[in-house]
Amino acid sequence: MKRYRCTICGAEFEAADGEKPVCPECLMEGDVLELIEEVPDRTPAEPEPETAAPGMLLYRCTVCGAEFEVPEGETPVCPECLMEGDVLELIGKVPAKSAAANAEPDPKAMYRLSYGLFIVTAQQNGKDNGCITNTVMQVTSEPVQVSLTVNKSNLTHDMILAAGKFSASVLSEKADFDLIKRFGFQSGRDADKFAGFSACARGADGLLYVTQGTNAVIAADVVSTVDLGTHTMFIGRVTDMRVLNETPAATYAYYLEHIKVTPKKVGTTPEGKTVWRCVICGYEYVGDELPDDFICPLCKHPASDFVKVTG
Repeated sequence: MKRYRCTICGAEFEAADGEKPVCPECLMEGDVLELIEEVPDRTPAEPEPETAAPGMLLYRCTVCGAEFEVPEGETPVCPECLMEGDVLELIGKVPAKSAAANAEPDPKAMYRLSYGLFIVTAQQNGKDNGCITNTVMQVTSEPVQVSLTVNKSNLTHDMILAAGKFSASVLSEKADFDLIKRFGFQSGRDADKFAGFSACARGADGLLYVTQGTNAVIAADVVSTVDLGTHTMFIGRVTDMRVLNETPAATYAYYLEHIKVTPKKVGTTPEGKTVWRCVICGYEYVGDELPDDFICPLCKHPASDFVKVTG
C-alpha cells in the first residue's frame, strides 16, 4: 500500500501497490498526487496448521452450573467449585476460529464500496458555488435526512457551514467531462464556476442546482455536523427533492470507465525531446518550449500548470 496526498484538494488516501491512485475527493490522478509514504504491508500472515494448537472442549459443571473451556488432552477442573471427574459434563468441541476472524483488516475492501456522484451547491453573501463529491447518502426516512461529507479545504464546505443549507444534483450517465471539469477541476476561490453556465435553475431555497447531466436534485437544511478532522459531515433534513428525468445515475465506476477523458499523448517523444505535462488533467505537449499563452485543450488551465518532463 502507498499513501498519497492530492495537491488539488488536499485529501490523503491509500492505494494498493500496482493500482492506479485516484483521489476519492476530486477524482484527480497522475502528477497532482504526491506520494507521502509506503504503508507497511498488512497482508494477513498464512494461518498456522490446525495441528499447531490443541482444540478446545466445552464442559458444564453439574454441581455449580458453571461452563468452561479446557484444551483437549488436559484434565478438566471446574474453575468455580474446583470439582472434577464425572460431575463435569462434556457439552462438545468448541468450533475453531477461522483464519479470516483473526486476519488483519484489508484496506482494499474499501474499494468495493459503490458511490454515486453529485454536484453539491451552496451560496454565501450572494456568491454561488459548487463542487463534485461522492459522499451524499440517505441516513433516515422519517424524517428524510441525508449526510454529506466535505473536505474542509473546499470553499463549498465553508459556505455550507456558514449558510446552513446545501443542494445536491445527482449526476447521471449523460454527464460529460466538461461538466466534471467545471465543478471539479477548479476552485471556487479562484473562479466563478457558474459564469457562462446556463444549465441550472434556482430552487425554492435560493440555491442553484444543475439541470445538465443530472437526474435528480435534493435540497437540505443542516441540522447537525460532525468534525472528522480533515472533513466535516453535515446531516441535513431534506426540504425539497425532485426527479428531473429517468436517465440512470452515474456511479464512480461508471465515471472512470465512460466519462473520464484519458489524456492523449502527442505522438512518440523522440529521445531528448522535452515533454510538458499538465498537472491538472495529464495532457502532454511536446516541444522545446511551452508558449507562455498556451492553454490546455482539455482542462483549460494555463501554461503555469504545466511541468517539464524529459523524454
